[in-house]
Amino acid sequence: MSLRQLLNRLFFLVTVTAALALVFLTAGIMVSLVVQSKPGFERFGFLNFLLSKDWNYGAETFGALRPLTGTVLAALGAVALATPVALGVAVFLTELCPEKLKGPIAMAIELLAAIPSVIYGLWGLFVLAPFLETYFQPLVSYVFGSLPYVGDFFVAKAAGGLNLATASIILAVMILPFIASLAREGFAQVPEVLKESAYGLGATCWETITAVVWPTARKAVVGGIVMASGRALGETMAVAYVIGNRHGALESLFSPYVTITSVIANEFNEAGPIQMSALFYLTLALFLANLLVLSLAKRIMGK
Repeated sequence: MSLRQLLNRLFFLVTVTAALALVFLTAGIMVSLVVQSKPGFERFGFLNFLLSKDWNYGAETFGALRPLTGTVLAALGAVALATPVALGVAVFLTELCPEKLKGPIAMAIELLAAIPSVIYGLWGLFVLAPFLETYFQPLVSYVFGSLPYVGDFFVAKAAGGLNLATASIILAVMILPFIASLAREGFAQVPEVLKESAYGLGATCWETITAVVWPTARKAVVGGIVMASGRALGETMAVAYVIGNRHGALESLFSPYVTITSVIANEFNEAGPIQMSALFYLTLALFLANLLVLSLAKRIMGK
């Protein structure tokens, strides 16, 4: 065997080892979560744990319904808030922005993505939450509070700005650069000849974007949005700072609530054996949810 063939074989072995290491690492994490959550599974079952609202330290009765609900609602709210802004930024950068501004704006987006989550959490705790409590919550309550059937959901039931709405806004700011970057890549992959043909036929910029760019890049953009929602599902510190961390009923959009990550971050250090197993059970549920979301995103983007 020549030296060149030996080096090629060695390179192949190194890359295969690296790939298999990632697979085994992921499998090992999942196995450890299953093992640690086994006492909770034996005590609470599967559906009973997922559908139970109880979180009673004294009785050692724990259920995942409220943390799961808070996680899903916070992520959906963040995606709903971030997606229109991110798509607008992506369209501007790819279709309308002057060349001199593309670099600074793209750098600003990258800086938003690079900010640690604990900084977002501190900013949300000391700046955003007081602002929302003083100005945003009264405005929303005034505008939507009188709606039939759903008006109570927009009325603040407790004082303070630490609630589900604040957590959703923080998450929206955090995932916005990811959606914007992925949407920008999707729009940039549209062949120039398609856009030039549309302009040549007399289409306006809006018509070109809606009739040519968006249909061509739609699956890539939607896949990016789904991937960003997976990031929102798993965010911990920023959410733990601003969501209020209360295991009560969700009375309104401005009620303190919990997510899976906030429960784990706040209760892990002082948890007893059964509570610890319940927290691992929650972690396993979040792990599987993220796996499902990422698989869906890859499937969409693969098409």
